[in-house]
Amino acid sequence: MAKLLFKLRGVPDDEADDIRELLTHHELDFYETSAGNWGLSMPGMWLNDEQQFQEARRIIDEYQKKRAIRVRAEYVRLKEEGKIKTFIDRVKENPVQIIFFLAIIFMVLYLQVMLVMEIGK
Repeated sequence: MAKLLFKLRGVPDDEADDIRELLTHHELDFYETSAGNWGLSMPGMWLNDEQQFQEARRIIDEYQKKRAIRVRAEYVRLKEEGKIKTFIDRVKENPVQIIFFLAIIFMVLYLQVMLVMEIGK
């Protein structure tokens, strides 16, 4: 019976590709399910042979540890180089858009509060 090995919801494409490559390289028999047309189903990688589950899980866990170290190091490097944009940077780049979105947010909040106040009378 097939066993869920790796959930794909919210997983970056490059990570999913790496996992596929690892499983294929280690000759582990797996298949994938998608989220479906409406995104309601469970996207994931399923292992056909439950006896291979521990080995496959070990391979994926090892890969994810290495990936986490690499991605964190890359983030720190980009942050030190000033290539990671902060909220302030985005405001400086496009202040009109930020002001527009904030105005919409405050308008929606105001209308909700006024509606509640009117119902409460």
